[in-house]
Amino acid sequence: MTLQDQLPPLNREFVAHFGEMGSKWGINRTVGQIYALLYISPQALNADEIADTLSFSRSNVSMGLKELQAWRLVRLRHQPGDRREYFEAPDDVWEIFRVLAEERRRREIEPTLSMLRTALLETPRSDAERHAQARMREMHDLIDRLMSWFDDVQKLAPETALQLMGMGSTVTKVLGIKDRITGRSGKSPSSDAQRDAA
Repeated sequence: MTLQDQLPPLNREFVAHFGEMGSKWGINRTVGQIYALLYISPQALNADEIADTLSFSRSNVSMGLKELQAWRLVRLRHQPGDRREYFEAPDDVWEIFRVLAEERRRREIEPTLSMLRTALLETPRSDAERHAQARMREMHDLIDRLMSWFDDVQKLAPETALQLMGMGSTVTKVLGIKDRITGRSGKSPSSDAQRDAA
């Protein structure tokens, strides 16, 4: 039985889309589809049920579930009288986003920040290195500021964070007015910082 037969059209479209998007997010198609299926499933599923529904081999499902567990995007459940392992996605969408963002930060952003910090401690030996180091400092400062902001948002209750996101266009308008009044419109934070340091 194929995915066509196992899932209603709306569910099938969602699962197929996550499979296609998987490669863009750094995961393979199988893992994306397994996650999508668990996310929309009304109950926890075992590996055999996932394999049957998606027409995947049991070994592919096992590897996919291990990867999702490493990302902390699925939880393991046991059911009374059943020795099989069941899996489910967290119910809270905000929690899913938070975990995914934390994992991406740990795997992708922290190594970059670490490299930049090390590079900024070096003494440049030429004009080319001085220029490169100045550009690296701009990148470091922006990423560091974004991560500090993200840490602050992480501490908010989900309802408060969603309210903050909803204020986005209002805050942008207020800051735009401030920039026009102060004559700072169109300048990057790094150019402001360089001017302030001068």
